[in-house]
Amino acid sequence: MPPSLTSFTDDARIALDNLTDRASGLIHPTIRLGVTGLSRAGKTVFISSLVHNLLNAGRLPLLEAYRSGRVSNVRLEPQPDDAIPRFQYEDHINALVNDRIWPDSTRAISELRITLDYESASGWGRMFSRGKLSIDIVDYPGEWLLDLPLLAQDFRQFSESTVSLAQTGIRQELSRDWVQLAQSIDQDAPADEMTARGLAETFAAYLKACKSDERSLSTLPPGRFLMPGDLEGSPALTFAPLPNMPETKAPKGSLRAMMERRYDAYKNIVVKPFFREHFARLDRQIVLIDALQAINRGPEAVQDLERALTDVLACFRPGSNSILSALLGRRIDKVLVAATKADHLHHESHDRLEKLAGRLVDRAIERIGMAGAGIEVMAIASVRATREATVKEDGQLLPVIVGTPMAGETINGERFDGERKTAVFPGDLPEDPETLFRGMDAASNDLPEVNIVRFRPPLLERTATGAKLSIPHIRLDRALQFLLGDRLA
Repeated sequence: MPPSLTSFTDDARIALDNLTDRASGLIHPTIRLGVTGLSRAGKTVFISSLVHNLLNAGRLPLLEAYRSGRVSNVRLEPQPDDAIPRFQYEDHINALVNDRIWPDSTRAISELRITLDYESASGWGRMFSRGKLSIDIVDYPGEWLLDLPLLAQDFRQFSESTVSLAQTGIRQELSRDWVQLAQSIDQDAPADEMTARGLAETFAAYLKACKSDERSLSTLPPGRFLMPGDLEGSPALTFAPLPNMPETKAPKGSLRAMMERRYDAYKNIVVKPFFREHFARLDRQIVLIDALQAINRGPEAVQDLERALTDVLACFRPGSNSILSALLGRRIDKVLVAATKADHLHHESHDRLEKLAGRLVDRAIERIGMAGAGIEVMAIASVRATREATVKEDGQLLPVIVGTPMAGETINGERFDGERKTAVFPGDLPEDPETLFRGMDAASNDLPEVNIVRFRPPLLERTATGAKLSIPHIRLDRALQFLLGDRLA
């Protein structure tokens, strides 16, 4: 993280937190895993499936410590941070396994600790290792991560970049009410609360319209405008970017001065505490993305997802941990970008989804450079809701996926009740992901047709004794090996 994002006081508090964490880690080895994702990516489902598979000896052949039988016990334990809500694993897994409904999405930060007892892979390690590792899973909304770049921007820079982006593509139409209102006011007139409120409300409405399923845009800071929580109506959320700001300093008591002050308050009250107390203490990070939803909305949504990922990954403190950096300036040394919902595609397209995820982060990797964090991309399904099959149509065999559409889902004019299964031809992703990054005027026949159906979670199989098996997934074990394998060696 560039030095300009934090003050000396912030850095001192971060160093103190890390010293405390490391001192505790000498007694109780721990790794802090951040889990976030952009809208609709499935953070809650990912964590629930990860924990369920670890607790229930799930199908994890690519997690070497499991495959070799070195993990002897896995258990949930009380989390170390009493001020952070617990991730309600039991409620979420009940929704997935018993009710077969998708749990509610992440609205705030939460935490869960899962501890593994294991045997080191080497004789030397078995002599000196305690053979115990706690994983503190920190779940937080992706919108909060998109706020971190604001720490390096003053109000003028924030306004210029936000207004400039609002004048591109479909955003120009969606932002019309806010921009017209902002252009009609005298920024240097005396501050007026109702004017500020009107600006904030129309700006928030623009962000919500961008996020809607019909648009599926991703670059939408400030994040708390979309999920205000207990800050709703507070001055820290009652501001908006201003177009065409004068170069002169804002007159004291003016609307422009009020907007600047409240923007700074948002950073100090909302963004800095999240960075200092949570983000700066992470060791590993997974960023989940719903690339298929963006593909369905066209090149503009795909390009906006790329922009958001570039902003997100540039926020990480990249690089391997030295002893000093681990104590004073902890770095995230592994970042996984995972394109979710791979079960919505036939396996023949999984490598193409992975190529697309790689293309989405290319720019961010260039910015981080060779000294950056170890970054991996992959296509996964935290919960596999479908199985693959083939159907014969016009004498040809077509690869399909079979699942139970959610109640109310309509396919080819047929409405489903949430109980009956059906086969769906998912379509194909392009071999060359660059197809999805062409100009907004790309011919429609250049774009892939991917059929996105909302399926219910699967009905879990049972063993001969009646016990339910662990949740099926795609490449969850590969993700765990990348994120945790070295700590279980």
